[in-house]
Amino acid sequence: MGGLDTALRVLDIAGIAVFAISGALVASRKQMDAVGFVLMACVTGFGGGTLRDLLLGRTPLFWLGRPDLIAVAAAAGLLVFAVAPWLESRFRALLWADAVGLALFAVLGAEIALIAGADPWAAVLLGVVTATGGGILRDVICNELPLILRREIYITAAAAGAAAYVALRLAPLQRDVAVPAGILLGFAIRAAAIRFGWSLPSYRARPARDYPDRR
Repeated sequence: MGGLDTALRVLDIAGIAVFAISGALVASRKQMDAVGFVLMACVTGFGGGTLRDLLLGRTPLFWLGRPDLIAVAAAAGLLVFAVAPWLESRFRALLWADAVGLALFAVLGAEIALIAGADPWAAVLLGVVTATGGGILRDVICNELPLILRREIYITAAAAGAAAYVALRLAPLQRDVAVPAGILLGFAIRAAAIRFGWSLPSYRARPARDYPDRR
């Protein structure tokens, strides 16, 4: 159990760091001050996990009592504040940082849900919530079009990674196999969507019809 706890802590820190970077990159696009960078880093890093814990009824929330996580998010925000002016494309950097966080948190959220006793389908759903919640809050607060509403595949990538992890754990396979497999699948799908502009078919409305009045 100690190895599992250690792995969860590592995933927590890695996911929070990359999502915090993505939040700070949005802050740079909005030309915020250093406090704004730290705030957006924390909102993005903790938002999805907070929603997951509330839905699972887990208290206290995962980041309360964890000053190390808050320090990681704050440090990531301040780091971006220092280097953002030299980034060639901040939006491109945002997309890739978000893709890494998406893959990590989809698997982490699904794992925590399974440990909490959630059904497999609920674990996949909570993996998606963990992976997307922080980004949604980030984009709404900053008045940006949320990444989940862009045409590229986004939620589907998170769901695929979480579902792969859950399926492999139920197989059953060791978590040492299931965790990296789920992360790699989720990231690969999202990365391909960014690189090649993949998207799911969109709804095409039929031409409007004029109906004669019925008397």
